[in-house]
Amino acid sequence: MHHKIIKFALMTIEQIYTDFINQLKSIYEEREAGNITDWIFESVAGLKRLERITNKQNSLDVSTIKLLNDKLEQLLQHKPVQYVLQEAWFYKMKFFVNNAVLIPRPETEELVEWGVYELKNKNEKVKIIDIGTGSGCIAIALKKELKGADILAIDISEDALAVAKRNALTLHANIQFLEIDFLDETIWHQLPLFDIIVSNPPYIPENDKIKMEKNVTDYEPHLALFVNDFDPFIFYRKIALFAQLHLNNPGKIYVEVQEEYADEVKKIFEQHGLSSLVKKDIYAKDRMVSARW
Repeated sequence: MHHKIIKFALMTIEQIYTDFINQLKSIYEEREAGNITDWIFESVAGLKRLERITNKQNSLDVSTIKLLNDKLEQLLQHKPVQYVLQEAWFYKMKFFVNNAVLIPRPETEELVEWGVYELKNKNEKVKIIDIGTGSGCIAIALKKELKGADILAIDISEDALAVAKRNALTLHANIQFLEIDFLDETIWHQLPLFDIIVSNPPYIPENDKIKMEKNVTDYEPHLALFVNDFDPFIFYRKIALFAQLHLNNPGKIYVEVQEEYADEVKKIFEQHGLSSLVKKDIYAKDRMVSARW
C-alpha cells in the first residue's frame, strides 16, 4: 500500500516533527514511531532531542526538509531506519550498514558480552574465527574488548565483506577478512586452529518467511537469514565438525540460535563430543549456545 506523503514545506521544526511521527504511526506503533523520528532528526537535521525542543519554533533549511521528505518516503515503504540512514548501533559503536548485511541485533550484543566476560582474564593471544561476519559487528566488538585477540572474520558474500572491512577501518579494528563458503568442507584445510569459534549463522527455515515482518523479508539479505527447511541446522553441524578439526583444547564455541531450536543445537554439539550449554537472553529466551571440549 502506498501512503500519501505530506510534503514538509514552510513549517516550524515542531510542526515537521509532529507530522513526521503521525505519518509513521500508520505503520509503526507510537513509541517506535517516536524513536525512529528522533533518530532521523538527529542524523539528518543534526538535532538532538533537547535542541529540537529548545528550537521548536525555528524552521529548517530547504535542503534538510528535502532530505527529511526523502527519508520519510523510504520509511513508509517499510524500509528499516538503519538502511534508510545506512547506520546501526552495536556495542556502543556506529556501524555502516546496507542491504548486503543484516542489521545488528541487541541479542547478538549479548553473545559478544558472554564471550568477553569469559575471555577477559585470558591474557594470552586468543585466536578467534567469526563465521558469517556480515557487517563485522561481532568481530569488531570482540577486537575492541580483547585487544590481544587475533581475529579472522569470514563470509560467503563479497558485498558483506566490503561493508565489514569499511567498518573495521572506520572503527580502527585490526581484523583479517576472508571470502569463503564455510559450508564447503574442502576448503577448511586453508584455515588454522582457533581457540574460539563464534557465529550468528543463518538459522531461519524458509517456511517461517510468511510469519515474518515485511521490513525484514523485503530488505534484509536472505542469504544471511534463511536455511533450507530440510536442513535448518546445517551451519551448527558444520561448526561442530569444523571444531573437531580446528578447535584447540581448551577451546570454546559461542553461537546465536533461534529460541525453539536451542536444545537441538546443544544436542548437535554433544553428538560431536563437546559439552554444551544453553543461555537465555535478557528476555528469558534461549538465544545462545556455547560448547567446549
